Amino acid sequence: MADSPRTTTTAPALSASDLGKRVALPGGELVILDGVGFGVARGESVAIVGPSGSGKSTLLSLLAGLDTPTRGAVAIDGAPLSTLDEDGRARVRAEKVGFVFQNFQLLPSLTALENVMLPLELRGDADAEGPARAILGRVGLGERLGHYPRQLSGGEQQRVAVARAFVTDPSLMFADEPTGNLDTATGQAIIELLFALNQDAGTTLVLVTHDEHLAERCRRTLRIEGGRLVADSGPLA
Repeated sequence: MADSPRTTTTAPALSASDLGKRVALPGGELVILDGVGFGVARGESVAIVGPSGSGKSTLLSLLAGLDTPTRGAVAIDGAPLSTLDEDGRARVRAEKVGFVFQNFQLLPSLTALENVMLPLELRGDADAEGPARAILGRVGLGERLGHYPRQLSGGEQQRVAVARAFVTDPSLMFADEPTGNLDTATGQAIIELLFALNQDAGTTLVLVTHDEHLAERCRRTLRIEGGRLVADSGPLA
């Protein structure tokens, strides 16, 4: 797919420098990531691939500011996350970042409409319902606004999750195995939707997947093995 820049600012949308993550265990220290570094240009689509247990999802959590590295730094739009406390990182996520997860992470007590409205309400937007209705219509759920997650199929739940991710107009989108809980046909439909919305918005996309065919949809591929970056399909562009 073609990537369209969102802005002319020169700082990369995302950068990682010498990222490391270690966890202390009773039997010793577990190295999850070791010396990972790269940059992602604005509007670029990047797949992070690798075998199970290679550190892909941990890397995504660090890049999104959901976790903190043992060493190294992450910067979004040139601003290092390490200078921010948890509240500050949460503000960055609310203002600039969208997420699509494998297990949907919808609130079961909220309807589809209310789930999509939530990030706008938390951000303090004056009108949350209008944009939420519009994006749910865009993903084909205009007739399912009042349904709760338990009343929706897996594919419909992931469509709600995609709508929730894009409703805030993020500049940076993270997706962690977005089709992992879906059958092949449903997963393909979700991917087509994700890439269509991403292209329309000019969002920077960072996608973790074990699916090599899905990775090929992205402009660039980063391969993680044993916690290290072992291949990069192309330079920051």
